[in-house]
This record gives sequence, C-alpha cells and structure tokens, in this order.
Amino acid sequence: MTDVTSSKSARRPHHWRRDLIELAALFTAVAVADAIANLIGHQPDGPYLLVASAVALTATATFHTWWARRHSHAPPPTADGPSADHDSSGPDRSTDRLIAATRTGTTAAAVAPVTAPTAAGPALSAGETVLWRMRTTVRDTPGSLAELCIALARHRVDILTLQTHPLAEGTVDEFLLRAPAPLQMQQLSRAISAAGGSSTWIERADAHDLVDAPTRILGLATRTALDAAELPLALRQLLGRCTIHSLPAVSINGRATGETAPVEGVLEETVMRLRDPSGGAITIERPYLPFTPTEFARARALVELDARLGPRVPRSEHVLTLPEGNEITVRRADQSDLAAARAMHDRCSDQTLRLRYHGPVRDADRYLDHLLSPRFGRTLAVQTASGRLVALGHLLWDGDETEVALLVEDDWQRRGIGSELLGRLVTLAIEAGCESVYAVTQSSNTGMVAAMRALALPLDYQIEEGTLVITARLEATPVRSLPPYEQAGR
Repeated sequence: MTDVTSSKSARRPHHWRRDLIELAALFTAVAVADAIANLIGHQPDGPYLLVASAVALTATATFHTWWARRHSHAPPPTADGPSADHDSSGPDRSTDRLIAATRTGTTAAAVAPVTAPTAAGPALSAGETVLWRMRTTVRDTPGSLAELCIALARHRVDILTLQTHPLAEGTVDEFLLRAPAPLQMQQLSRAISAAGGSSTWIERADAHDLVDAPTRILGLATRTALDAAELPLALRQLLGRCTIHSLPAVSINGRATGETAPVEGVLEETVMRLRDPSGGAITIERPYLPFTPTEFARARALVELDARLGPRVPRSEHVLTLPEGNEITVRRADQSDLAAARAMHDRCSDQTLRLRYHGPVRDADRYLDHLLSPRFGRTLAVQTASGRLVALGHLLWDGDETEVALLVEDDWQRRGIGSELLGRLVTLAIEAGCESVYAVTQSSNTGMVAAMRALALPLDYQIEEGTLVITARLEATPVRSLPPYEQAGR
C-alpha cells in the first residue's frame, strides 16, 4: 500500500451503522462460543477438547499471519531477480514510456533503453555491440509500438533514439538501436516482422547518428546559412542515402530546359522535387525507401532558408608563397568571378582547354556559369598579387558522386598550383562526408595523373576510348602533405 492510498483511506468518513454491525457480530460470536462451551464442557473429556481447540486455532492464526507477511509485503523484485513481470524497468513499463513519449510528438531522443530481463534471455551484458538504424511501418493503434519494443527486448536490443513519422495510414517509426554483435540483420528483421512491422529497412549506423534529430537539423541549417554550396550536402545528410540532382532552368547552350517545380514542392513516394532558389529544380531520389511527409517538410524548410538568405559564399583567403618567391591567393569563387574566368580562358592555349573540357574549345566559356554556381559544388580560385585569376579548381556534386577538375593557365603550370588546389578540394570533399572523388581526363594529361597520385590515396583507373577516369577512395589515410609553402590566412 502506497502513502497516497493510506492517506485516502484515513480520510474515509466513519459511519455509525458499521459500529452497530460490528457490535451485533460480537454478541453473536459470544453466544455461539457459550453454547459450544456448555455442550462440550458437560462431556467427560470436555476440558481437554477445549484446550486442544484453542491450541489449533492459535497455530492456524500464526501460520496465516506468517504467510500473509511473506507474500503480501515482500520487497519488489530487482533486475537480477527471477521475474520481471512487475519490474518498473521491464519491457512493459519501458514500452509504456515509449508510447507516451512518441505518440504525443514526432521525436523522442535518448529514450530509456529496453534492457530488462525477459523470458528469452538475461539483461544485456558488457559484450561487444553494434549500432543499427531501423525504419519500419506499424499500425497506428494502441499497443503496436509496445509489441515492437518487447520483440527488441527479447533479443537484448537497446533503443537509443526513436522518431515517428505519421502517415495517412499507419506510422513510420525510425529507431537507432544498440544490439549484440552476434545478432544478424536478418534475425532482427524477422523479429520486427513477427511483431507487426512492415516495409522494414535496416542499415549499420555509427556514433554520428547518436545526435538527436533536432540538434542535427539545426546544425544542417547553420551550415546552409553560411554557404550556399552546402544545401545539396545538407539535404543528403538529412535524408540519408539518396541521389540529389540540381537541374538548371537554362542549359549550357542557353536553351530553357523546362525544369521547374511548384513553390510548395512535389512528393511522389521515392522522389521529391523542390524549387531551386537559383532557378530550376532540385530532384531527390531514394528508390529503396519512400519519403515521409515529415522528411519532405524538413527538406522544404532547408530550401526555403536558402532562398531567403540569397547567394552567399564564405570569403576566406589563404596567401601562399611559391618556391620561386611569388605570392598567390587561394579563395572561394562564385559567379561574380565570371568575367575574370573568361579572361583566363582567353590566355589559355587550345590544348589546355581541350584537356580540361574534353570538347570543342569554343564551348569552354559556356560551362563557366554552371561551374561557378555554388549550387553545383565548390570552386577554388587562385589569383596573383595583381588580382589576375590564373587557376580554378572545382569540386562538383554529381548525384551521389563527386568530381574534381582543375584548370591552370599555361604560364603558371608546373609550379605546384594544381597539386595545391587538388589537395584542398579533396580536403573539402572529406569534410563534406564524400566517400570518393573522381577526375575525368585524358591518358596524355600526365600533370593531372601525377597530382592524383600525389594524394597518397587508394586509386582506381578506368580507360575508355582514350578517356581516363581516376577515382580516389577517401578512406582514413590522410592526404599527403603538399610542398611546404608559406601560408597566411586573412
């Protein structure tokens, strides 16, 4: 009995009828006892029978008292006890807390882990564990989430975070799980299906996924606010593995492409289309997993933030001193550098432009407006002390891949500028979370091949009809340090 129950019982009104009934019962008991005593007492062995009856009644009362105290006032079972049916940390109570936390909102971070002992096994040991991201669709009925949590508890799986995505029919629940290492993904998927989950999707997670959803979204919004080139990357990190295409409203040849989207955007199962603030449309595809209305709303909010802030590029500069003593400045470039880039094209030889653009030299200027747009990637420019542009390095978002490209004016080649730009571009790709970068060139372009090899990263080569594609896998191996130029940021 709790203190609350005791206080409620103490405040109950006292009725005189109850006293009258108890008094009548007492007189009746006395009369019955007197009748039995008179009946037995007149027998030859009457006194002995009365004593034996008294002893039997006393023993019965003592046994009853001992039994009641042992089973009615025993301490609650602990986590190491034989039963967890009434344990406040058991799966039933944990699922109750989960339901209360999730059905009243869309996000519940750091939910109490489901680690109580169950009939299928003891609590999670200190053995090796792995992180999983899991998404499944359940019926939007009371108890559906509880069945999932109990199924996870039976396999000794901790629920670290949980997000809910309401649908017209059912609810998509997204979990971050810590599971025993021996537990296979197929076992986990079968357990979820048996508990009522459908359209289940599971993949390995890492420590970065431990950040709760509001914190992660705020971080992505901050990155987008600081740099317009971050929008495609922010969308990719927000939505997981997906392919993002920025489709311009006007092609390189100056023709209208017809690519656009309504202001409110379009959601079609595994594809969403959003209006690009710089013109055209942003198409996001994820064939293996349909987008939810919640994800669509978050993506649209990031695009609206980008539209309100307008074009923006961080204006950091780094001054480098080349081996011969000349100073150059490396900085971010955008479409405001279009005229200077075209002037650099005019100073470049046809061979240099052909190696860079793999096509007719007369079309080189048409690519610049696209390449300098922060929507399609990041561009680094190298300018001399007089302010003349002498090199460009591009990091281009190509769907779910990333391309690097370099152009160095003829008079400034073979001075280490291309290697410097490439190293910085690869560093930007690593910071953006890219798994690899590739460069498209010709087998005769020994300068580009040497610059890629100087990165000291695993490289894959593919040659088709004279075109060489070099892919660098951005693993934990650091990019090889470049020549020790003097650097000064300003």
